[in-house]
Amino acid sequence: MEDKRDYDRDEIFSKKVKAGKRTYFFDVKSTRSNDYYLTITESKRKMKDDSFFYEKHKIFLYKEDFAKFVDALQNTVDHVKNELMADFDFSQFDIETNEDSDKFGDDLKWE
Repeated sequence: MEDKRDYDRDEIFSKKVKAGKRTYFFDVKSTRSNDYYLTITESKRKMKDDSFFYEKHKIFLYKEDFAKFVDALQNTVDHVKNELMADFDFSQFDIETNEDSDKFGDDLKWE
């Protein structure tokens, strides 16, 4: 019997961030009632026996929590940059922007 629950809804927008052995996916999906939510997936490549597999962890983020999530993430990043590692030069990790990408880090905003 086929499962009709459709847990993995169609993606409206997707952004991929590669980070070493991990890849992060930021996906906007729609509900049946035409509402939208964000999934953040961490995918980590691992070895088992003689083959690779991917371990995945997923967070579902709904519109009513966007501002709180971004605020907490920004405050946490700022604390590390300004309080814990104030002498470290984070500019080496800056991303060159173009028309298709946004700079991530100093000014996170979902408005």
